[in-house]
This record gives sequence, structure tokens and C-alpha cells, in this order.
Amino acid sequence: MKGIGTSPGIALGKVLVYKEPEIIVTKKEVKDSNQEIDKIEKAVKKGISQIEELYQITLKNVGKKEAGIFNAHKMMIEDPEFIGGVKKQIESEKVNAEWAVKNTSEHFIQMFENIEDEYLRERALDLKDVSKRLLRILLEIETMDLASLKEECIIIAEDLTPSDTAQMNKKMVLGFVTEIGGKTSHTSIMARTLEIPAVSGFKDATKTVKNGDFIIIDGKEGLVLLNPSEEDIKLYKEKKKKYEEFKLKLREMKGKESISKDGVKVEIAANIGTPKDMDKVLENDGEGVGLFRTEFLYMDRDKLPTEEEQFQSYKTVAEGLEGKPVVIRTLDVGGDKDLPYLNLPKEMNPFLGYRAIRLCLDRTDIFKTQLRAILRASAFGNIKIMFPMISNIKEIRDAKAIIEEVKEELRNEKISFKDDIEIGIMVEIPAVAVHSDIFAKEVDFFSIGTNDLIQYSLAVDRGNQDISYLYNQYHPSVLKLIKMTIENGHKEGIWVGMCGEAAGDEKLIPLLLGMGLDEFSMSSSSILRARWIINNTSKEEVKSMLDTILSLPTAEDVEKFIDENIIG
Repeated sequence: MKGIGTSPGIALGKVLVYKEPEIIVTKKEVKDSNQEIDKIEKAVKKGISQIEELYQITLKNVGKKEAGIFNAHKMMIEDPEFIGGVKKQIESEKVNAEWAVKNTSEHFIQMFENIEDEYLRERALDLKDVSKRLLRILLEIETMDLASLKEECIIIAEDLTPSDTAQMNKKMVLGFVTEIGGKTSHTSIMARTLEIPAVSGFKDATKTVKNGDFIIIDGKEGLVLLNPSEEDIKLYKEKKKKYEEFKLKLREMKGKESISKDGVKVEIAANIGTPKDMDKVLENDGEGVGLFRTEFLYMDRDKLPTEEEQFQSYKTVAEGLEGKPVVIRTLDVGGDKDLPYLNLPKEMNPFLGYRAIRLCLDRTDIFKTQLRAILRASAFGNIKIMFPMISNIKEIRDAKAIIEEVKEELRNEKISFKDDIEIGIMVEIPAVAVHSDIFAKEVDFFSIGTNDLIQYSLAVDRGNQDISYLYNQYHPSVLKLIKMTIENGHKEGIWVGMCGEAAGDEKLIPLLLGMGLDEFSMSSSSILRARWIINNTSKEEVKSMLDTILSLPTAEDVEKFIDENIIG
């Protein structure tokens, strides 16, 4: 049986099926709105107390970064827009507190679920966690105590929230399998940090598997073997042993250069969303930040962040990395990433709509505020600016002209900034990749955004489960666009990086090295593995195979060739 591998490793053991108690909320008309508002205020206080306790447990048992998840939960449960919306509904519709929480949270959850970016989309799971906590408090519902597990087990659940993961007895949990979730959910991130094998996206897991069943899970491949044979048990015990040995080799990568067997040095950087993510970058010996997703600073709030708020965030990252490069992507919202306070238009096709650089060039007030903050922060470290969703040369020139305006303002105000700051673009639209020889003359670097490049090249909505099988980063046409972009960038003397998911794909890393990619930016947890792959790969050997690989007819043929001839 196959799911999504979200945390690598092998686990063998008996099953514990974890089922949350059903939360049934009925709509009731109330006479005293103040009484219901008092109930919600008391529930919020109790919820905050529980979340703060979880923060301390996670801080002690897991780490500061993972504990930060509960700071985010605390912000959500205190969010004036969320709780204010609940109170407003109670007052205006004379409904019970439980119904108002359910209705308001569903509105915000749907907003997050409609976002194209996987990392942002899965923040809906955090809001679900918070709203369920409030509802359990209001309805006085008790849950299974995962902290008191007495026997080793593999947990099977419809979903596991960060709260569930934080409380579970780590010594007794060998791994877990969920029906919901993906690689970027907070639960998956926590599983990787705790080095607990995990598989998500296993449909009907709680119906297929029973308490006491013996299973094997492979968190790398996303495989689940139910009641396996003795032969399979023996095979996976050996795989588990080899994986543990491999983990020791990865730890030895800290402090080493990312350099191929034939002496080619590359940079392995990290993708981050907030300054809090920096701890993990440093812990995994990242060589910089290849993508700072600044939209997180604009979300979960009821107004735009100020210049000073943004400046402090960018400055914190720049100083923390002590001269290592930090590529800050300018605001990438609009269309699918809605900010309610901007009153953006509803669109038939938001992926191709009013978003990213298109919005910024139209709303120059927002754009200039962000650019001022970035430029001010550039005086404190090695910051670079990157524009998303570029589709034509005029957009680059207009954006650069606005940067020059902002620079002049700062000079007049006697505010320091890095005058020769590097400016780059994301290559995520096929037209830009095809025309990259011309685009390369306008910028200092390219960063290939494979998530959208694949989506637009193959005409596949990657959020649509019915056609997700068509979304494939091994597709020869996608690989040709990547190779063309790298070559055209180098012809004009600029460096080329990649910040899409493909940059951390262990099968594609050797190909990208062979194509000449200069910088690989990925999840922090993938950095040491990527370095190990680079250090054990010859660029020239892979380069000699590229013509053969790119002539293959299908993505499946490409993946098979890599498995048989490169990965071994």
C-alpha cells in the first residue's frame, strides 16, 4: 500500500489506531449573547494555557524551532480577526459559541486550503488544530492520552495535529501513518525532527488497519506493508540497519564543503518562511537562505505589516547568517494567496492572475514599503532581492526602476543600505525559461521555481488530486527547460539557483549538478543529505549522460535511468 513518505526511516511494529472523539456541533439560537461571549473568552484563556504547556513540553523534548509551532497556535487563538469574527457572529446572529467557532474557523480554513503554495496551504491544519481545541473545551470533550502509552506501537490516524505529536510518548512511538497531510505539514516537520518514520496520504488507513495488526512502514518511499511475511520482515530489518548507519554518515557532513567528487563546489541553502526557521538552517549547516518567503509576514493579520516590522525580520535573518547569502523574495500574494484586508478581486483562474510582481507593480505603495525594509536590512548582511512570477522584460525594468527610486529616498534620508545589492528573478513561467538568454542580460541571478514551472509547463493543477499523477518533475520537457535556463544564465555570467521542491530531490540532485546548477535551496532537513549526494557524485560523469536522459520519451523512463545508472 502506498502513501506519501513524509519522514524517512523504517519502522516495524504493532498498530495503535488513534481516533479523535467526534465533535458534533449543532446550531442553537441564544437569548443572551453576552453569556456566549463570556464562554468563548474563558475557552480562549484555557486554550492559551494548554498551548503554553505544549510549548514548554515541546521546547524540552524536541527543540526551540518545533516549539515555535505553538507560538503560531497561540497567535491564531488570540487573533483578533478570528476571535473577533466569532464574537461578531454570536452578536449578529444570536447563535451559540460552538457554532460561531465552527463557522468562523471553516471560513479561514477554506481560505488557507485554496492557497496554491503547499507550505501555506497546510497551515489550514494548524487552524483546524486550534479550532478543535476550542470546541473540545466548549463541549468538555476528553481525548486519548498519547503521553501515557505503555507499549511500543505504530500509530494509525486520520490525522495527527502538532498537539498530538508534541504530547505522544516518543519512546513508545515507532512511527505513524495518517490519512491526511503532506511533507510540509507541521506534524511531518516535527516527525522529521524527532526522526520518527512517517507516511501520510494513506487513504482509509483507519478502516484498513486494525489495532494489533503488525505493519512495516517506509517513510522515505511512503510504503505500508500490512501483516508482512517473514521474508519482508527480515528484508526491512536489514534496510533499517543500513538507514541508521547512513544517518551517522550524514552527521559527518556538518562543517564540510558541498563539493563534488571531481572538485565542483556548489551552495546548498535553505527555504524559510520566518526568522524562526533560521535555527534549523544553522543546525543543518545551511550555506545561506535561497528563498525567504516574505508572504508569511503579511498573513494571519488584519492589516499590512509596517516597514519597521519587515525591517526587523529581514535584519534578524541577515545578522543571524553572518554574511551568508539571504535571497528575499518580494511579496508573492494575490490570486490564490488571499489577504482579506486588501480586498483583492475574485478570479476565475488565480494561478494566472493578479498576483506577485503584477500586484506589486500595481500597488507600488505596498511594494515600496517592502523594498525600503529590505534595502535597510541589506546594511546588516548579504541580502539579495528576487522578484516572483516574472513573465516579461518590462516587469523587471519597472521593478528595478522602483528600487532606484527607493534607494534615492534612503540616500536623502541618510539611511544606510547596500548600493550594489544583487537583483534576480524566479524562473517559473515557461516563456521566461525559453527566453532566458534575454532575461539573463537584465539581472544578477536566476532562481528556478520548479513548483510552478512544472505546473505551467505540463498544464497540471498540482492541487487537483484527480490529475496529480500528471505532475512530474522528471518530465523530459521540464528538465530541458531547466538545462536551457542554467546554460543561458551562465552564458551571460550570472549564477543560477533553484528553490523549488526539485532542488531537494535526491534523484534530481545529480542531474542538476551535471547541468551546472550553482545553488540548491531546499527544506533545512534535506541539506545534509543533499551535501552527501553532491560529495559522492561526479559532475562530469552525470553531464556525459544528459543527452541520453533528455532524449528519453517519458518521466518514468527518466526516473528508471537515474535509478539504474546514477543512484545505483
